[in-house]
Amino acid sequence: MAVSISAVVLLAIVVVVLIRGGSVRLWHALACAAFGFFLASTAAAPVITDAINGVTGWIASI
Repeated sequence: MAVSISAVVLLAIVVVVLIRGGSVRLWHALACAAFGFFLASTAAAPVITDAINGVTGWIASI
């Protein structure tokens, strides 16, 4: 659970920086957030979670 919260915080910081820098408009960020919200309720969510856990486990072992 700590990894997913850290990933959410990191991604939120990236989105805020991109919005403030003018690279991404607010509407684009909201559309991406909505896509992620709906993607989390599909059958792909466990696969994505396992992939992220595998990558973070690999990085932690370095």
